[in-house]
Amino acid sequence: MQLSGYGQKAPRRLDATFAALADPTRRAILARLASGEASVAELAEPFAMSQPAISKHLKVLESAGLVSRGRDAQRRPRRLEAGPLAEATEWLERYRWFWEGRFERLDALLDELKAKGKRRGRTKRRGDHR
Repeated sequence: MQLSGYGQKAPRRLDATFAALADPTRRAILARLASGEASVAELAEPFAMSQPAISKHLKVLESAGLVSRGRDAQRRPRRLEAGPLAEATEWLERYRWFWEGRFERLDALLDELKAKGKRRGRTKRRGDHR
């Protein structure tokens, strides 16, 4: 399976997505927006930070394409844009085969070690005449 065969724009967009997701505040904002659009004031409520600080986080999320602004009079609510998250998920899925193969080999090794341990345990019991 080819892992590096995604277009030229994709790496920059993925970089922006993963950079945006690296911050716990931005992930929390996205989690909130998953339940519906919200204003900056509504998004700032659960955080111990100013609205300008939340706005900076929103700017990073908007630059990554993860959030967009609506036009509801003066409110300008933000909404979640799932496209970049879907692209990141697709990129991560490409590596699933690698980890599944590793876990299958680990399972086989553990089963083999357990079987050897049981055989050794039986041998000791037979030779032990206490």
